[in-house]
Amino acid sequence: MFRNSLITRIVVMNVILLTVGIGVFTAFHYQRDRDNMIEMTTNGAEILMATIENAIFNSKCKGDPARLHQTLAFIANNPSLLSIRIFDPQDGRIANSSNIEEISQQIDVQDMQIFSAGKSSGIFTYRGEEVLSIVKPINSRPLCQQCHAPDKQVLGVLNINYSMRGTVERLAQSSQCFTMSMVFITMLLSFGVATILVRFVRNPIRVIARRMALVEAGDLSVRMVPKHQDEISSLMLSFNSMVEKLATAKEELEQVHFRQLEQADRLASIGEMATGMAHEIKNPLAGISGAVTVLADDLPPDDERRQVVHDILAQIARLNKTATDLLKFGRPGLPQCDYLDINEIVKETLFFVAQHPEAKSVKQVTELSADLPCVWADRKQVQQLLLNIIINALQAMSGGGVLIIQTDNYCGSDTKNYVRIRIIDTGTGLSTEHIEKIFTPFFTTKNQGTGLGLAICKQLVEQNSGKIAVMSTPGKGTTFTIILPAVALPLSQREEDIDE
Repeated sequence: MFRNSLITRIVVMNVILLTVGIGVFTAFHYQRDRDNMIEMTTNGAEILMATIENAIFNSKCKGDPARLHQTLAFIANNPSLLSIRIFDPQDGRIANSSNIEEISQQIDVQDMQIFSAGKSSGIFTYRGEEVLSIVKPINSRPLCQQCHAPDKQVLGVLNINYSMRGTVERLAQSSQCFTMSMVFITMLLSFGVATILVRFVRNPIRVIARRMALVEAGDLSVRMVPKHQDEISSLMLSFNSMVEKLATAKEELEQVHFRQLEQADRLASIGEMATGMAHEIKNPLAGISGAVTVLADDLPPDDERRQVVHDILAQIARLNKTATDLLKFGRPGLPQCDYLDINEIVKETLFFVAQHPEAKSVKQVTELSADLPCVWADRKQVQQLLLNIIINALQAMSGGGVLIIQTDNYCGSDTKNYVRIRIIDTGTGLSTEHIEKIFTPFFTTKNQGTGLGLAICKQLVEQNSGKIAVMSTPGKGTTFTIILPAVALPLSQREEDIDE
């Protein structure tokens, strides 16, 4: 529960960031305070060392070494001072010290290393305790040359060792106080952030989620009243606007759906009536056609009435085609699907089209893609589909033109593979108003015809799981695009093709 909570994540991230920031800030200030304390101690030690150096000079000039030892011992009474001593810069032997037991012994290695490195101070650990060691060379003065060689510039090295225990304790107390303050501030900020998020973010979001669930369940009367003027309030107002638009759209869709149901019911009734009428008309037409043909056989070859008989038979054929189209549209047969090579069907269809009278004045161009995948569809229905569209294209180019047939692979918006067929003509084209109605049953722009050709084409495409679309520009031509789902040829059929 808490792992998936936005409030918990923000608070935890806030604590982490504050902890890291405070940690870095504390470390920086700890080091700065430590450096400041060491600098203050060093400055105080330098003053003390100047005093000790004068005391050394006076005691040496007066020849009173006991007084020098007393001075060193008195100064060393400071609890922070571990030792005060003077050692030889050459061999590191202690000449004087606040601790008599150290005299004539070797100076500590760490003190000697600080002096040898040319430093004035340094920190090292001695017996588990941090020690600040300060060294200062005692330079020769003119009076000192009475007892020392004139070329000896450094007579000795003054060394003071300070204990850092008090400094460390003060730093620890300061850091502890600072850390506790920052922990309190972190907790206070986290609590404040959590309170603000809970009140102004989580609670309104929960309200929005509950209202959205009601809308999802179908209740479009839900509305929200913002309590504050902020981004969440804007979101609530947008939600209200969205629900209002959804309610309006729902009402419009219900009205459109009701009209469509009424229209579909009427069309279904008309379709049933048209199918029944077509079925009843075809049988008498067949009888009439046969009777007229028998009568025509009794007429002499040069009888003018033969032309009348020819016209009658042409009109009967037209009525028969209309009745057949009505039957096909009203009672479409189930597709008998098989694996089809679209390129092969296009070539066969163009062979039949070549016999059409209007094909003679049109130039045909085929651009068939190689290695085209198969489709699973009804061969006769696909051929009828192509034949209907190509004949329409020829009729749109009665004065001549170019007919282009293209096939290729096509990847749809659903990432599936399709075989695409494009039939392009350079005819008169269609207006936008006509394009919207072109697949509507009984709609036609010709003087003759039932207006069922393209409606049947759309029906055939959809029966074979495909789609059809049209684009046209008045005066320039029309393009019909058909896509059918591509399928892989079964392995057994592939082996048969290889054997052949």
